[in-house]
Amino acid sequence: MKAYVLHENPTWYEPFAAAFDARGVEHEQWPLGDGTLDLAAPPPPGVFWSRASASAHTRGHADAKDHARAVLAWLESWGRRVVNGRRVLELEMSKVDQLTALRAAGFDVPSTIAVVGTQELAAVADKLPTPFIIKHNQGGKGLGVRKFDSAAALARYLSSEDYEAPVDGITLLQEYVEPAQPFITRVEIVGGEFLYALTADTARGGFELCPADACAIGPAACPADAPGALATAGATASATASVTDADAASTAEPSLFALRSGFDHPIIDRYLKFAAQHGIGVAGFEFIETADGRMVTYDVNTNTNYNAEVEAEAPRSGAQQVARYLERLLDEERRTAEAGGR
Repeated sequence: MKAYVLHENPTWYEPFAAAFDARGVEHEQWPLGDGTLDLAAPPPPGVFWSRASASAHTRGHADAKDHARAVLAWLESWGRRVVNGRRVLELEMSKVDQLTALRAAGFDVPSTIAVVGTQELAAVADKLPTPFIIKHNQGGKGLGVRKFDSAAALARYLSSEDYEAPVDGITLLQEYVEPAQPFITRVEIVGGEFLYALTADTARGGFELCPADACAIGPAACPADAPGALATAGATASATASVTDADAASTAEPSLFALRSGFDHPIIDRYLKFAAQHGIGVAGFEFIETADGRMVTYDVNTNTNYNAEVEAEAPRSGAQQVARYLERLLDEERRTAEAGGR
């Protein structure tokens, strides 16, 4: 019996493979995007962890999303233990799904209008307070996130060569939530436990704040003079360098990400409750603290990755905690099998 990891990005798998090997957890990759399923055949015994990503199409794996849907439906029909299963996949693939679920659970979320197609985008935006942002409904990596100061600027962008169409045809028009300080916070959870919180520097990272080393970006990702340029999410020229509760080590080019040590807030328990209600085993919840005291949750990332520099300082490693979590689930499955339950 082993852990099977469903994904389409081998680069992201490496730290988890190392953690599995260190704990002696037998594991196997299950590539998404190409393959066959015999629906009448039982899946192999084990625990299945879905790392299906909303941005898979940007890596040439446009079929990975629907492949994951098929595999997860098959696994769950056979009663297999799945981490981040079919319901969670829909949260990962749709920010509309995320925001409506978060709002229903009582979280403060950005005011958002979903628009299908482009014909009504500029007209709807003309009724919104400015500035506003647009983003892809099926996102990840800050896909399609741009800030505009007017509906006219959005209209120019939509007719320009720079326009990026959302893969599912749905664009979100959203209020621009400005942080009190130039950072967002991400709360990582694994297996029903709070792991740690980290901050992401929006002054330099803009909206593209994937913490994985493979997602590292440079200045070209934030073309400040381009139509509808990526915003710096509240950054100012006088922004302070420190965004955490402890001083970070000084480097020539500091990381966009830092451990937010000592973070302890009731919102952690609310995220854990939300995760339990929606069957989320592994995720990162992202929020912004505003100058007027709001805590605005805007993203649930169920394909969370862990930054190596943050991991070096964190009290517990994300990859190691995932390995422990899957190890525990495998032990439970073995006991169930031995008792004749499966």
